[in-house]
Amino acid sequence: MKVIMKPIEMIAWFTNEGNPVPLRYRIESEDKTNVVIKVDRVITSEEEKLAGNKMIVYKCESIINNIQKIYEIKYEIDSCKWFLFKM
Repeated sequence: MKVIMKPIEMIAWFTNEGNPVPLRYRIESEDKTNVVIKVDRVITSEEEKLAGNKMIVYKCESIINNIQKIYEIKYEIDSCKWFLFKM
């Protein structure tokens, strides 16, 4: 997987404990158009600390351009920002 670390706009729901569950996200493609990708399955989620920032890393699976892909997205807890980390 290639490291991308690009900010994305995410639609997620939160559990009673306050943990986010990603549903779908929007990312700007190379030709400056917005692409919406549905998160078909969350494979794993784990918490990590990167440079003192708490983050939740999700390993997800989606069908992108008719190809099933596995990728990682990160949720920065303190700033509430989402990033496409690896694809």
